[in-house]
Amino acid sequence: MKKTLCILLFLTAMIGCKSTSIVNTKLDNKTERMLKGNFTITSVSFPGSDYLKVTSFNLGDSKCLIGSNWSFISNNNKGEMKINNPDTTCKDFSSPITWYINKDGNFVFKFINNYKAKEVTNGFVLSINNITETSFDLVDRINVAGETKNITYSFQRK
Repeated sequence: MKKTLCILLFLTAMIGCKSTSIVNTKLDNKTERMLKGNFTITSVSFPGSDYLKVTSFNLGDSKCLIGSNWSFISNNNKGEMKINNPDTTCKDFSSPITWYINKDGNFVFKFINNYKAKEVTNGFVLSINNITETSFDLVDRINVAGETKNITYSFQRK
C-alpha cells in the first residue's frame, strides 16, 4: 500500500512539474489555414539595416532572403523554402520545412532537409503579425551590440 501511494505521489509530482515549452503548446489551426499557399519574402527590415549585416536562419545575409519562395501546407504542417537569388554574394538554398503556429502567436519552423522532422532538433521561433489573406510578417528578435532588436520578414502571397 505504501509503495502504491509513493508511486502515485511521484507521478502526480511529475505531471505537476511539466514544462510549458514554447514549442509544445496547442496549435492555432485557423491562422495556419490562412497561410496555406505560396509566399515570397518582399522585404527584410531592422534598425540599422543599411549598416549592419545580419545572418538569418543560419543561412547567410538576411537580405538574401528577399525574393525567396516559401510554400506552406496547413493540413500536414509541411512546406518548402527556396532561395534562388541572382545576387552572386547569396547562395542558392532549398529545403523542405515543417512548421506550425501555436496558440501564443508564435511561428515555429525547422529545415528538415533529408531527415525526418522528429530527427531535427534545431528550429526557429518567430512572432507572426499583420496576418491578412495576402500577406503576413514574421518577427525575430536579434541581439545588436547588447540590445534586443526586431528583424521583420514581410511575406506576400504569390
